[in-house]
Amino acid sequence: MAKASKSQLLELIQLREFVIEVMMSMGVWSEEELTKLTDIKLGVLKKNATQRHGVTRWKRGVRKPTMPEEVEVIDIHPRLLSDEWIPYGAWVMHHEFVHALGYTAHDSTFRSLEELWPSKKSGQMGSSFTEMLRMEKASWLWVCNSCEKEYPRQKAGKGRYLCRICRTVLVDVPNKASQ
Repeated sequence: MAKASKSQLLELIQLREFVIEVMMSMGVWSEEELTKLTDIKLGVLKKNATQRHGVTRWKRGVRKPTMPEEVEVIDIHPRLLSDEWIPYGAWVMHHEFVHALGYTAHDSTFRSLEELWPSKKSGQMGSSFTEMLRMEKASWLWVCNSCEKEYPRQKAGKGRYLCRICRTVLVDVPNKASQ
């Protein structure tokens, strides 16, 4: 968990207001429930995080969280506050707000609530976001010479790994994008 700068905090607050406004129009949540979301502290993840895009952190000692008052903080990846990624950032915040409203498991009920987000495209940006983060951080690309698939990695594979698609031995290539 990193500390949000003043400008990041302002952007997070604007994003929260937008997301709550969209959630109001869904007709699922009460105004009282959504108003409680405005009291949740917002923060950012560490900028080098590649797996997590957002996280709801519960207060210490809460065993079965069910309400926004039990949330310590919702952290969003700082790169999601850029113009390019803000649509996905809104989707991630919506996802975390569904958790904050008591739906902690990623079960069918949670997924149906998540699906209510009006922009389907923004919800599908996650894999591209992860790929971009991994590519920037990777020192090596494991490249398949048959199908040209690239696997960004921190360490050289030294010929020990096969392509998931065509089962060809992967070749190590230094990643110029991370240098």
